[in-house]
Amino acid sequence: MALTKERKAELIKKFGKNEKDSGATEVQIAILTEEINELTEHLKVHIHDYHSKRGLLKKVGKRRSLLDYLKEKDIVKYRELIKELNIRK
Repeated sequence: MALTKERKAELIKKFGKNEKDSGATEVQIAILTEEINELTEHLKVHIHDYHSKRGLLKKVGKRRSLLDYLKEKDIVKYRELIKELNIRK
């Protein structure tokens, strides 16, 4: 259920400035999006898993905050990122 090291490294390499840039806003949003997608699939099967549902809602809120920050700082990167990650807004 958790993100594998390889998948996380791929996301960091794709969205970061280099392969060690895991703190960039775009990288954090991409990782959260991947985790949200996995949790969503998990919750489709396990409807009554309320602990995971709470975790999902916390991740969605964190991603929303990061997206608002990115939108405020760099609107072009924000638009590219939501288009590439298929985030509706």
